[in-house]
Amino acid sequence: MKRIFIPNTLVVISVFSLLAFFSSCQKDINSQNTDDSEEQAVLVSSEADGEAQLVFNNVFDDAMGVNNEVGIGGTGVFGRINSCPSVSIERLHAPDLFPVKITLDFGTGCVAPDGHFRKGKVITVYTDRLLHPGAMATTHFEDFYFDSIHVEGIHKITNTSPVATPPTTRQFTVDVTDAKLTKPNGNYTMWDSHKTITQFEGLSTDSPLDDVFAIQGHSNGKVQRGNLVVLWESSVPANYPLIKKFTCHWIVKGRIRTVRQNAAANTQWIAILDFGDGSCDNQATISINGHTFQITLR
Repeated sequence: MKRIFIPNTLVVISVFSLLAFFSSCQKDINSQNTDDSEEQAVLVSSEADGEAQLVFNNVFDDAMGVNNEVGIGGTGVFGRINSCPSVSIERLHAPDLFPVKITLDFGTGCVAPDGHFRKGKVITVYTDRLLHPGAMATTHFEDFYFDSIHVEGIHKITNTSPVATPPTTRQFTVDVTDAKLTKPNGNYTMWDSHKTITQFEGLSTDSPLDDVFAIQGHSNGKVQRGNLVVLWESSVPANYPLIKKFTCHWIVKGRIRTVRQNAAANTQWIAILDFGDGSCDNQATISINGHTFQITLR
């Protein structure tokens, strides 16, 4: 069993170290059907999908974490006291509280408590507090960079919970459209995603410390790495939802399935990332065509 290391995120599947093996085989993967090209396709796809998941999952946490007026406060870059970023608030229909535009300005760059470098602006318009059914938060970016990646696209959170007092469940849909992540060397990932995030513990308090979520959904994208171009699809199997606890740094349970677009229905070239049995640890596995790799999340 081979050990690799990937950065922490809700659903990240980064496999940079494995891709080096294939660096001499760059070609348009969609016109190839050899074993090497198929394995290369699923590895590149998994890496690209995981990188996009990492960036936009942080957007959800940051939008929720600004303060108790628009979310629950204290999540994402607001998880501890720091000077990164500066926050400005604009009442669009003053004196009404909503809609409100909140700008997170990371300036020329700073490192947040999660260890990631950010610069530029993240701008979110809220229609109501995100804990209220029907509330929406739409985010776009101005010259924003996550580490060295230029981030573009639209991120939208909608509270799709049933109206009930007290709440019996809390659910959000998260849609990412027209996303593009561009690296300094010109490589890019284009990405669209639809996720449903359902909170099933911690509903009786506003504190994130007792919150537990189940995440399901799908995504698709196109990735360029040098001369290599791949289109892929990823999904969370219905019987293996991702389980996230705010008290644990990692996903504790669930799976993600990644496959090249237009692959044969019976293709063996599928990547399955398995986060384990529910224990709070940084261990997971990724399986491709009968080969399993031990993964340490960072």
